[in-house]
Amino acid sequence: MTKRVFIWVAHPKKGSFCEALAQAYADGAKEQGAEIRVMHLADMDFELRSEGYINPMPALEPDLVAWQKNIAWADHIFIIHPYWWGTMPASAKAVFDRALLPGFGYKYHSKGVSWDKLLKGKTADAIITSDTPPIIDTLIYRKPGRRVIKNQILGFCGIKARKVVQLGSVKMASAAKITGWLKRTKQMGMTAVK
Repeated sequence: MTKRVFIWVAHPKKGSFCEALAQAYADGAKEQGAEIRVMHLADMDFELRSEGYINPMPALEPDLVAWQKNIAWADHIFIIHPYWWGTMPASAKAVFDRALLPGFGYKYHSKGVSWDKLLKGKTADAIITSDTPPIIDTLIYRKPGRRVIKNQILGFCGIKARKVVQLGSVKMASAAKITGWLKRTKQMGMTAVK
């Protein structure tokens, strides 16, 4: 059976380094026979403001519906985003706020604080690009971006995070370092389908 991989480039700007890394991941997955779908945050059109899941907007915009359909379709998900102020860009976070809703990603039980994880059985990888060196982010800040994507987003919905990697410092990286990151990301894509 062909593995279905959804790649979400969660960078608000076209032509970013995240896009190049996503292409490397896609190339690796395709070499292993995966079927690929890709969405770019930069191409998505939706309202950023929301009152959250308690009082959601009446209907999701078409791009958010397409994002949900790609998540539902996928066996494996790859998310890549830059690291801005300790987390993902606000527009990337808005996609989770608006589209990862009760009844789609999870379902709270009527009593207590437990919930059903509605996206169980899926796996994911994530890469976060940063100017902060990962060792500094780990030792000083305790890796908040990596914890959020792994635990509070993917894990909360039942998606098993296989690899959550932070690459940095991007602004100080040599050409050789960038080439190495591209090769590593392609290898991640290859192993995603195994």
